[in-house]
Amino acid sequence: MMNLRVFPNGNPSRAKSATHPFRKHPAKNRLAGGLRMLAIGFLLVAHFLTAFSDTQAGDRSASETESTVRKLLKQACFDCHNDDLAEGKLNLQQLDWKLDDQRLRQRWILAYDRIAAGEMPPDRNDLPQAERDLLLKELFQSLQAADTNEVALEGRGPLRRLTRDEYEQNLRDVLALPYLDIRDLLPEDREQKHCNKVASVLDMSRIQLDAYLDAADQALRQAVASGIQPRKQEHQRLPATRMFLTAGTFGGREAMFYAKNSQMVPLSGGDLAQMRKENRHDPEMELAIFRSASWPYYGYPDVFQAKEPGAYRIRFSARAVRQQHDFSLRPAWNSIAMNFRARKRSGPDVSGDVRATGETFDIQPEGGIYETTIRLKQNETFEYSLLGLPVPRAINPPNAPLYYDFPPMPDGGHPGVAFQWLEITGPLDSESWPPASHQRLFGTLPIRAAEKGTLPVELVSTEPEQDAKRLLRRFIQQAERAPTPEDVIQIYERLVTDELHDGTPLAEALLTGYTAYLSSPPFLYLPEPRADSPQYLYSVAARMSHFLGNSRPDAELNQLAEQGKLLDAQILTQQTRRLLSADSAEHFVTNLTDHWLSLKDLRRDEPDSRLYPEYRFDDYLIESMAAETRAFVAMMFKENLPVTVLVDGDFVFVNDRLARHYGLQPVSGSRMRKVSLPDNSLYGGLLTQAAILKVTANGTSTSPVIRGAWIMERIMGDPPPPPPAAVPAVEPDIRGATTIREQLAQHTRDPVCAACHARFDPVGFALEDFDIMGAFRTRYRSLAKGEKVTGIDRAGHDYTYFVAGPIDSHGKLRDGRTFQNIRELKQLLVAEPRQLARNLVQQLVVYATGTPVRFSDRQDVESILDECAADGYRTRDLLESVVRSPIFLGRDQPQNILTSGRKNLP
Repeated sequence: MMNLRVFPNGNPSRAKSATHPFRKHPAKNRLAGGLRMLAIGFLLVAHFLTAFSDTQAGDRSASETESTVRKLLKQACFDCHNDDLAEGKLNLQQLDWKLDDQRLRQRWILAYDRIAAGEMPPDRNDLPQAERDLLLKELFQSLQAADTNEVALEGRGPLRRLTRDEYEQNLRDVLALPYLDIRDLLPEDREQKHCNKVASVLDMSRIQLDAYLDAADQALRQAVASGIQPRKQEHQRLPATRMFLTAGTFGGREAMFYAKNSQMVPLSGGDLAQMRKENRHDPEMELAIFRSASWPYYGYPDVFQAKEPGAYRIRFSARAVRQQHDFSLRPAWNSIAMNFRARKRSGPDVSGDVRATGETFDIQPEGGIYETTIRLKQNETFEYSLLGLPVPRAINPPNAPLYYDFPPMPDGGHPGVAFQWLEITGPLDSESWPPASHQRLFGTLPIRAAEKGTLPVELVSTEPEQDAKRLLRRFIQQAERAPTPEDVIQIYERLVTDELHDGTPLAEALLTGYTAYLSSPPFLYLPEPRADSPQYLYSVAARMSHFLGNSRPDAELNQLAEQGKLLDAQILTQQTRRLLSADSAEHFVTNLTDHWLSLKDLRRDEPDSRLYPEYRFDDYLIESMAAETRAFVAMMFKENLPVTVLVDGDFVFVNDRLARHYGLQPVSGSRMRKVSLPDNSLYGGLLTQAAILKVTANGTSTSPVIRGAWIMERIMGDPPPPPPAAVPAVEPDIRGATTIREQLAQHTRDPVCAACHARFDPVGFALEDFDIMGAFRTRYRSLAKGEKVTGIDRAGHDYTYFVAGPIDSHGKLRDGRTFQNIRELKQLLVAEPRQLARNLVQQLVVYATGTPVRFSDRQDVESILDECAADGYRTRDLLESVVRSPIFLGRDQPQNILTSGRKNLP
């Protein structure tokens, strides 16, 4: 169950690196090798334990049960699932009845599920109901017993390695470094079951362990004080004429200019250079920008570059304006959203790590002073990122130089922001010194400037060995998620004292021990809770905190584990609600939506500007889509909404950009807020959110097949079987010659294809009412046929496309129910709240435990649903019931935990 990949020679490119932290020091080379062996040995033991089983299934003899099952299968199924046919790659005639073999058991579970769903045999008359019930009963009892026995012997699942996001967040919390950024030093985690926390695919190799050692070492070094006192802050106040690198930008005067008294001042590059040389700046001047920060762009100060990494305070004065035809400025009609982006001073070709930093502002027409804190790496600067504004287009005429054109002026003028001045202060160090991160490592031991070693400071100690042991134990107690045995602590002590005896400075010797602990299995892995373990309650606390916060348990959760109170049903429920309301729940929502709802793929496909020119360079819209879905999911749990809200609701979350996209009444500003929908709206619920509709399209066209299959799997929990390898995908005809419905009708003439597509195509057809970005539409677009549409897009590009045939969104579900549009489909789907709830519970289980729902978990899932049925399957109730369930806590826990947790709680 544990996938262990070992690379004996490591990574050659890393081995040659002179900057590798463990290549510099022989002691650290020894540490790296020892830790590799420790981790590999640890994993092999775990693998051995989870691979061993000698269970037999059921109370009746296995041979008697097998005989009954095979007799019934021979009657109804062997004609299609035999040596010659093996439809669906399932040969029941030769399938071994060895249910203690997990691989074979999964094949029998597949057969069970298809028989239970009525899909096998296809003709229900081939297996009368009484015999079908008997077959299902025999299969269920045998599979349940075999799976239960395996869980009793080995646990529900294997040890789970922390994801790289969880590892980073654990280090942030342990080291008091809330902005630590080491995630990208670690390999990307693999995904399964729409989750990046599945233990069976979170493997470990020597290369990965090297990366963890690097990440831990870099994190610890960032935690050490940068000197014996805080770094000196520098303060700069930049007038408008120092806020932009150049006198103009790509797109010409319409994209950016300097102004005074609301009128453009035609400064040339020479004028600006002379002004800066003489330090002769007019305080009445403004910098007016009317474009978004997209390549190419010089939108950063001419003089500032971060000499030191860290936090910098930005304070500035600005107002939202409209540019007129005569280049004068008038107050804007609405606020303009903007933020800052960290970047290198790399000229117009924006390269390297460009990222948003600090908060998003809504710059108001009446003007004001704004303040934020941004985080910069060494030698970085920052650029002004105005959201939702045009981006100039490149024009490359024959026999003439390249230039950039700005789009035509809209009614009322180009919106933009006029800046008066900007102040930069930093780097901002802790007011108390040494900082909290340093004290996590070394307590209050005095420091002085380092005379040797690689750290900026060294510790002052008259008893270095005693201090080393004391501080090491203190650090382990801060970092551990469960008590560390004394003999294990002594291993780390020997490592540190050996370093001291070799002449390593005390601080560096301690970092060696700390790195060892932060790269060890107890820190890297989460164990499956087992009641017979002395660390059981601590493993439950760790599971809760990593489920709902992506990090280690906080002090309150740890204290409840130490006091033995954590298993009290009401306390479990109270703690779940507390964690859902904490700031750390943002990590839960982000990770859940990134994988379950595919928000990590939101930027995967750029909109085809030939067919959808209105979406060209609209990053603000894409960012708003993600923010809506995250806000929706967070509120769904916090306010305990019924699970049917996944399909339909009477509200949406919007900001100014998304309200325009959905055709709703205007709202002001970038902040997401909940708004009620008009009675006739097609929006509402998760199903029709723009983010979901974008990740289920390819940027050029929509496909009922892809959208329907995605919704049935991710929302309804009824995944379609994989398509046959020899059958090509159906690609919509963007020329407009045939409709997608006509193409699919031809594709599904084969009865086998038709039976499969009937599971999801109808749902996808209902979503054809929405384009590739989730906007409502009534007709398709094409590149060749239909009514011609021309214009100029938001980047100044001429466009031509054709409006083709009308959208036909009616359909019929497999059970015969029909609908005419998405509104009617939603009403059919909300009539299945238990199935919606079952799918949500299954997704929460894999996210919380790192193991997908097993066959022996199914009765527990149904018990969770039974408990929550009376109140309409509310989402937080479902989540809380998962936390109180044997699936989460371990099978040998009292069953009353499951049903008593909401007593006396609102």
